[in-house]
Amino acid sequence: MSKSGMSGDAAAQVCCTPLSGPPLGEAAAAELAGVFKALADPVRLRLLNMIASAADGEVCVCDLTAAFPLSAPTISHHLKVLRKAGLIDGERRGTWVYYRVVEERLTRLSGLFALPALTSA
Repeated sequence: MSKSGMSGDAAAQVCCTPLSGPPLGEAAAAELAGVFKALADPVRLRLLNMIASAADGEVCVCDLTAAFPLSAPTISHHLKVLRKAGLIDGERRGTWVYYRVVEERLTRLSGLFALPALTSA
C-alpha cells in the first residue's frame, strides 16, 4: 500500500488518468505530486534518462555513480526517491544493484498530458 492508502496498481491507474479527464481526487493528486516531485530534480531526471536509455534495459549503480561528481550515498538517495515513486526497480547481484525503469509506470505517465481530440464546428 502506498501512503495514500491505495494499492500500487490502483494508485498507478488513478494517478495516470489524463489530466483532461475527470477531476482528480485528493489521494490521486497527492500520488501524482509525489511522482512529479521525484522528477523535479535534475540529477534524478538524468539518472532516469540513463536507466531508460541503457542498451540492455538496465544499468549498474557503479556506472551511474561514476557519471556524476556526487558521492555514492547521494546517488543512492536519488535512486531511492525514484524507486519510491515507482519509476525504477532494482535487483541486487553480488555487491552491485542493477536498475531498470518500470515501463508500465512510465507508459501510464506518458498519457497524463493527452488531450481529447477537438472537433471543429
